Amino acid sequence: MFDATFPGYTPAYELRRMIGDKELSPVELVEATLRRIDADNSKLGSYITVIGDEAIEAARVAETAVMRGDKLGPLHGIPVPIKDLEGVAGVRLTHGSVPADEISDTDALCVERIRSAGGIIIGKTNTPEFGHAGTTENTVFGPSRNPWNLKHTPGGSSGGAAVSVAAGMTSIAQGSDGGGSIRIPCAFSGIYGIKATQGRVPRRITSEHSWHPVNNSSVGPMTGTVLDSAVLLNVLSGPSPDAEYTTINEEPPDFTTALGSGVRNIKMGLSLTLGGAVVDSEVANSVLKAAEVFSELGAEVEEVDFRPKDNEDVMSGFLDYFCVRGYAAYGNLLKNPDKAAQLTDYFRENLENGRACSTTRYISALNLIGRCRNYTQNFFDRYNVLLTPVTAVPAFPINEPPSKIGGCVVTNRRWGFIPFTPLFNLTGNPAASIPCGFSAGGLPIGLHIIGPMCDEKTVIAVSAAFEKARPWTEHRPNLSVI
Repeated sequence: MFDATFPGYTPAYELRRMIGDKELSPVELVEATLRRIDADNSKLGSYITVIGDEAIEAARVAETAVMRGDKLGPLHGIPVPIKDLEGVAGVRLTHGSVPADEISDTDALCVERIRSAGGIIIGKTNTPEFGHAGTTENTVFGPSRNPWNLKHTPGGSSGGAAVSVAAGMTSIAQGSDGGGSIRIPCAFSGIYGIKATQGRVPRRITSEHSWHPVNNSSVGPMTGTVLDSAVLLNVLSGPSPDAEYTTINEEPPDFTTALGSGVRNIKMGLSLTLGGAVVDSEVANSVLKAAEVFSELGAEVEEVDFRPKDNEDVMSGFLDYFCVRGYAAYGNLLKNPDKAAQLTDYFRENLENGRACSTTRYISALNLIGRCRNYTQNFFDRYNVLLTPVTAVPAFPINEPPSKIGGCVVTNRRWGFIPFTPLFNLTGNPAASIPCGFSAGGLPIGLHIIGPMCDEKTVIAVSAAFEKARPWTEHRPNLSVI
């Protein structure tokens, strides 16, 4: 049933059905969404920019199409927020960065596809500076806050998008993932999200960096339900003549057809450490209980030592690659003293690390990527999916990443809580975050489901089987206290 106070707690697929059956007006839905955002955005920090007038006008056009009996797209009349790293024509684009604040000339390719499917762009969600952190704080707007505990981070870099869904503002949101930036905030915020195979969701060529053969970042869905993610992934996926070099040129499958497949006889590898990472006991226990659910559903679950290299080496190589790519794209900001002074500490540190990285270390990082891709491909010759935690800990207080995890000192606090996600940005494999439990403090915990290249359907099938066995949408943050 549609709740106008919390419109995002009705799944998008149900809202779309109601709109098509003339039970709900797109104008009514958009107005309810804007009221919901207005009520709590100042406390939650989900949206940097809200485009209410434009959204209402688009909703009126959508309503006219319904009344005319036009053929409607899969997102017709559904409000969709866009992460503020992607352009929306005529709308402010901050990148979460004071010196990079601008107005977009054109829609990003993902925005074009969402509009073509009938989606209504509602605003731009909060992100750390250029997406360069696993939490969401910047000096443009301030931090995003976790709806389950406002003192805690919702994760990042798609933190504002996660908050929009978790707080019932919208049913779906567009995110992007270059090191875990969809999966981390989904885990911390208790929602679902999937990073597709590298190249499945195209991005438009915008610079020389669009030709890089290892594209670690991918646009993807963040939603309350698995079906909503499958629908949005259908919309976002597929080749484009304007797309980057790494785009998959074959037409994608219909991801919604995977939902009823189940997991019987699916062979799953389970790794709690991914090559030696330390994990909080509450996270480990929740993941183990989730694995037991899959066993009960007929899957074959086996603990494995998934170790292309030691986790510390993988993280070191990822950061070298990530920071060098960041410096190549944005290093000019360091050359201007006025702009450099406006950068956040974490982004400046990443740029400086990229500048300092030797060619030998960068080549070693590329060699690591090749090794990890080969190892992972061989693993999936024997297993259908890999299960790990998404993060090493539940969400922590804003600007206070853990200094110890499982009694062990964390050597790099900015990155030490995410030892599980970056590897699969290097390999390019599809990977999802699915709610699987709560900490003693009432904070969500995420299960990481990784599949073979180009096999998002298996990841979605496994996710849907768990969702059916252990529904999570009935668990909602207590928003009456914020």
